[in-house]
Amino acid sequence: MAGAVIEVRDLKSCFDGGYCVHDTVSFQVAPREVVAVVGGSGTGKTVLLREVIMLREPQGGSIRLFGEELVGIGERAADRLRNRFGVMFQQGALFGSLTVAQNVATPLKEHTDLPADLIEEIARTKIALVGLPPDAGNKFPRQLSGGMLKRAAVARALALDPDLLFLDEPTAGLDPLSAEGLDRLILQLRDSLGLTVMMISHDLDSLWRVADRVVFLGEKRVLAEGPIPQLTESSHPLVRDYFSRLRGREAKESA
Repeated sequence: MAGAVIEVRDLKSCFDGGYCVHDTVSFQVAPREVVAVVGGSGTGKTVLLREVIMLREPQGGSIRLFGEELVGIGERAADRLRNRFGVMFQQGALFGSLTVAQNVATPLKEHTDLPADLIEEIARTKIALVGLPPDAGNKFPRQLSGGMLKRAAVARALALDPDLLFLDEPTAGLDPLSAEGLDRLILQLRDSLGLTVMMISHDLDSLWRVADRVVFLGEKRVLAEGPIPQLTESSHPLVRDYFSRLRGREAKESA
């Protein structure tokens, strides 16, 4: 895929003791595409995410972001690439002792030399961008609902104006209405900011609403990839069974 934002080739991920959760995992993500990585428990979805965002070193293969190889990358080059992507972790991972505005401002303070007043203005802008009310900036994470907490985490992920956004189980733990609202936000951000999105998810309703393409992990490799309607017709029993679950049918029928 020419100009791919993410390229994973023949990835091998192992743990102490020699057990490998991935062997020859390969896929690509195109610019402005929303790609979801799915699979059963123990298929290494989180391991894969950690390797792509440079929190873990794979045992073999290649990972390229924006055309640059991550395996063996130097720290200076890694820091430069980290400024080009944002990450929303599953539980938000916001600093509990900081307000929402202070959380959003943290990447700007760490990675830029902008004056304090401009950082505060940018933080307010990001908070508004994700659909939070202005007073949310003064609240602490413990004072937010689950949906608001997720949006605050997205705001922090967008602080440095990234080209690429990683989302780890963005709708996990949310009620259906909040989950649907977050899905709409993801699509709005993709369209308005030109973002490329890679997400880890097991929420079938969300996958039907958001994902352009799905990468299905299993048996230490990619068992199937493509749009969900294509994967529902897969001949592989693991893939077929996964997408034939009751959850997600309503979204499929309304899509």
